Amino acid sequence: MSQDTTPVSALPEPPEAAHKVFGERLADAVRYAELLADVGVRRGLIGPREVPRLWERHLLNCAVLSEVVPEDVTVCDVGSGAGLPGIPLALVRPDLRITLLEPLLRRTNFLQEVAELLGLEQMSIVRGRAEEVLSTFTPVHVVTARAVAPLDRLAGWGVPLLRPYGEMLAIKGETAEQELKASRGALAKLGVVGTSVLQAGVDIVDPPSTVVRVEVGESPGGVRFAAKRAKAARRGTGRRQRR
Repeated sequence: MSQDTTPVSALPEPPEAAHKVFGERLADAVRYAELLADVGVRRGLIGPREVPRLWERHLLNCAVLSEVVPEDVTVCDVGSGAGLPGIPLALVRPDLRITLLEPLLRRTNFLQEVAELLGLEQMSIVRGRAEEVLSTFTPVHVVTARAVAPLDRLAGWGVPLLRPYGEMLAIKGETAEQELKASRGALAKLGVVGTSVLQAGVDIVDPPSTVVRVEVGESPGGVRFAAKRAKAARRGTGRRQRR
């Protein structure tokens, strides 16, 4: 069967864990899964082979990230793609104000459609790359990411978007510890003051989601990024004053 004709019927029923995780938003999670299995496949946002395992490998794997996200904070999901982990996180955590950051138009169009359909009013969609929006972006408490890039490169994009003493939470696989070890030098240059590897969704998803936590200090992104942001802000102020 070709990629653009995968039927929604290939999507399995939500497992028992989905009822527990999504609760009263389960119907919305089902609708999102249906959109991924149908429109998402036809637009090339997700592969047709992923449809049978959408619940365990994708929706639940992302939703359990909520276990390690603080309450009532701002979140930026970098390289959100088809909305993972940002949309499942928004469904289970209405206290969060989430920005989905994605550079590709066909993906941001899909994300906007999903946000409107599911009534996710606490969620906004921004088209662009992290390094492109840095000068105008309001720093957040938490940056999330999944399957975007190796940790050192991902941190270079995500850490500068953080507020002082914020944290980046990256869903990784079995190589999380090795990635973290290999990235320590790059992380130190970005103003990272603490790192850890966490397990989320124990007894909910098998295997649990492996999350790398990267914590920053007073100057997220290091001195170079702080200076770049300040310079851009001064330019913006000057332009407004000259009008």
